[in-house]
Amino acid sequence: MAKDWRKYFFVPSVIAIAAMIGGMIGPAAAGAAASSGSDLDANIRTFSQVYALVEENFAEKINADKAIYKGAVPGMLRTLDPHSSFFDPRDFRQLREDQRGHYYGVGMQVAPKGNRTMVIAPFPGSPAYKAGLRPGDVIMFVNDKSTENLRTDEVADLLKGPKGTPVQVRVAREGVQDHIAFNIIRDEIPRKSVQDAFFVKPGIAYIDIEQFNENTSSEVDENLKRLGEQNIKGLILDMRENPGGLLNEGVAVADRFLQKGQTVVKHSGRASAEKRYDARRGSQGREYPIVAMVNRYSASAAEIVAGALQDHDRGWIFGENTFGKGLVQTVYPLGEDTGLALTTARYYTPSGRLIQRDYQNTSFFDYYYRKNLEQKNLNDVGMTDTGRKVYGGGGIAPDEKYEAPKGNRTQAILFRSYSFLNFTAHYFTQHDRKAISKDWAPDANTLSEYQAFLKKQNIDIPAADFSENAEWIKQQIRREVFISVFNMEDSRKMSVETDPMVLKAIESLPKAKELLERAKKQMVRRSAPQRTVAF
Repeated sequence: MAKDWRKYFFVPSVIAIAAMIGGMIGPAAAGAAASSGSDLDANIRTFSQVYALVEENFAEKINADKAIYKGAVPGMLRTLDPHSSFFDPRDFRQLREDQRGHYYGVGMQVAPKGNRTMVIAPFPGSPAYKAGLRPGDVIMFVNDKSTENLRTDEVADLLKGPKGTPVQVRVAREGVQDHIAFNIIRDEIPRKSVQDAFFVKPGIAYIDIEQFNENTSSEVDENLKRLGEQNIKGLILDMRENPGGLLNEGVAVADRFLQKGQTVVKHSGRASAEKRYDARRGSQGREYPIVAMVNRYSASAAEIVAGALQDHDRGWIFGENTFGKGLVQTVYPLGEDTGLALTTARYYTPSGRLIQRDYQNTSFFDYYYRKNLEQKNLNDVGMTDTGRKVYGGGGIAPDEKYEAPKGNRTQAILFRSYSFLNFTAHYFTQHDRKAISKDWAPDANTLSEYQAFLKKQNIDIPAADFSENAEWIKQQIRREVFISVFNMEDSRKMSVETDPMVLKAIESLPKAKELLERAKKQMVRRSAPQRTVAF
């Protein structure tokens, strides 16, 4: 699978939520002036009358916050477009955490397991990691409060708190009879939007941008400088499953790869004149070829970067058509720690093509779970700097298509049951963790143990299906063991180095280099002084 299996379940819902906030300009001024007029006054009176009747006569007591925050306001916004959205106090806090790129807590990824919450993995270097929490641990109590029947987000809220404050986490661990108590001091937990870059092949750098928050451009700079950018002969820029984020950060990332003065993106709307964002500092001589990896879940700011690289022939776009989210949301903070993300404009690539897909002639469900990846507007055509035709109205179409192999029913069952994580926790009740090296890989005995574990868990996989997926199963077990013994970063690196799409993208670097050379020649021709010839 292209990326960590943990994203298997969450990608469509992440796009549905995060694309609503992707490409935000905000926050805007706190108070948005309401328009006046007799029609508006009459509509507000009607709404007030309806709400009063509901509150007085409904069969059960009305929760005012739920009726307004979860009902009336979102209902109104859904009549506008798929991305205008209202944030209640909790959602607004979460939004600001995502944008700032940090929070205060213990630092681990969790997921539901039955009526409890399970540790998926502690973040490397976090308080949870240092304390010794492991994947597969089931959280039973947080500060003597039982987690039974609590939602995962409610447990996450219990784990968060001011920096330097203590929190006790009691877990159940397979192979250990009694609960294990961990006394942890909360700390600042960075939410890296850019995973640690590394050389996937000699001279070939790989960098993964997962979203665009307030730190993304600086994280890109720091990673490439740490590698020694002068040693980079080619770059794989991974923006698969990137739902977007802050507009300015997307512009800043594209800026560092373009020539100074080149346009990154434009936007305009009913109440706003066209605004153009140009590269201010430019690549400063960094002219290695780039292959940008995208897929159907790459949205908003990720599409801005991909569109700019493509229109200026600076990068070879590799993968699937992107999501097609080209609506600009301005964030208006409201009272009581709430906020409104309102669509105020549309994005256009440097060549003038619209990124946004049509949403008016389809349901919101079909819009988010699109089936037609080839959608485009034949009347919205642009030209790249070297004269290649590109189309708008359907996201960013790749220069070279690559469709990741689809999972099958067996793989879905094994994913959804958290079988690899649970097996790994069980495996180390029988085996010494210290015996695992970076060269370790599951053998036939490991597969037999895994099959026996599945049977005990009542997960029925026919022998033929198991055999057909044996190599894939080995890879998933190896990833999970690396997380448990080493950390998420080591597991991620191993996964990237064996990812067939990454390996194919590396093979496409010569195409990116040829495109870059053509663009440089075109730029030289355009900048050459015109000579006047007299006859």
